[in-house]
Amino acid sequence: MVWFRPGARLLIARQAPGLRVHDSGRPFTDRSGDRLRDWMGVTETEFYDLSRVAIVPMAFCFPGYDMRGADLPPPPICAATWRKPVLDALGLVSLTLLVGGAAIRWHLGLRDVTAAVADWRSHARHGVFPLPHPSWRNTGWLRRNPWFEADLLPALRAQVQKVMDDRDRDTS
Repeated sequence: MVWFRPGARLLIARQAPGLRVHDSGRPFTDRSGDRLRDWMGVTETEFYDLSRVAIVPMAFCFPGYDMRGADLPPPPICAATWRKPVLDALGLVSLTLLVGGAAIRWHLGLRDVTAAVADWRSHARHGVFPLPHPSWRNTGWLRRNPWFEADLLPALRAQVQKVMDDRDRDTS
């Protein structure tokens, strides 16, 4: 499920959609989306504004469940096949949010999500914010890493607002 229009300035690179989101036809129509919008400091209307925000997953469809009932990771063939053409069509973006391990691995080549997110300042200088997945499953991670909310989120919100404001000026 790809959600973009060429010219958007903010790219959200994410995992594959879960089944509920896949069935809805819109990305992040769940509590993870509520949490991500809160992290970003945007309204639902702003989040789904195709002229501003592109949401491009690492896999475009729900990849299924594993034997334990957890979502399978995005199949690598999806990103290998479709990622470059979609990003080329999107064009230059000002800010990229890498949401979850699959996006962090693809874009930064890093395997350790905590280390990538902890080093957010060096990535932010290049217009990239690595983020943990906003799933309820990561609530414990968020509690163990209070710097995420105290330091990273204010910087993320300021950058998101700047990009959103820049887009407003471009269309005035």
